[in-house]
Amino acid sequence: MKFGVIHYNAPGETLAEFLDWAAATGFQYVELTCDDLGLEGSQNPHAEAEKVRDMLEQRGLKASAVAAHNDFVVLEADEVAQQMERLEVICELAQIAGTDVLRTEGGAPKDEVPEDRWAEAITNCCRQALEFIEPMAMKLAIDNHGVVSNDIPLLLEVIESVNSPLVGSNLDTMNVRWYGWSVAECDEFYPQLAPHVLHTHMKDGTGNREDYQGAALGDGEIHLDYAVELLKEVGYDGVWCAEYEGPEVAEGVGYRKCLEWMQQHIG
Repeated sequence: MKFGVIHYNAPGETLAEFLDWAAATGFQYVELTCDDLGLEGSQNPHAEAEKVRDMLEQRGLKASAVAAHNDFVVLEADEVAQQMERLEVICELAQIAGTDVLRTEGGAPKDEVPEDRWAEAITNCCRQALEFIEPMAMKLAIDNHGVVSNDIPLLLEVIESVNSPLVGSNLDTMNVRWYGWSVAECDEFYPQLAPHVLHTHMKDGTGNREDYQGAALGDGEIHLDYAVELLKEVGYDGVWCAEYEGPEVAEGVGYRKCLEWMQQHIG
């Protein structure tokens, strides 16, 4: 099995320190951010991405995905074009780093884009992105994150409307619950999302919104074994990427517990 960890809430003041920790802890994969690859603050991000690729190889690690930090809740042609130009560069950087998966987001709510047009806006951006991700053989894994793409019916509408194997889901097992869906409703959504999953965030916790509390895998209320079973049934062969938002952050204790759970329950 492929076990990974997101570059978030993990030990390490620098990228190198994070990678050292991830390798020493026993992870095989890491999810990076576009900023890790030099998108912002570097005069030559492509050269920066090459350095990161070398850093991964030196530690026996691979990149599972790159977080694009995009915003597809846009309708104006010039704003869409800006998102596409930026995303194409991130695809190039991700390829250099050695992954074909971008973890994308739906985007943020805004006054100029009515809620009833969110799905239209995201779908339009994904369709335009296909023009360059298809020849590059890249994939967009839309994270159920925030208040837009955690609307699972909306997320499914987007994925099914785009209708491409290159556009699917980054299944965050806890974010569905965080949004406000009950645990029972989460269990109803997992099988609908499973056939579209291109990347995962294995995450646990309890409650939603202001009552949300993160936990190590297996210590929260999410039916993780059920989600894993569903993904295995549809043949998911991607990375099982741990994300931890609980209190045991120091020295990566929470993430170590997550890796142990994945080894026992997935591997």
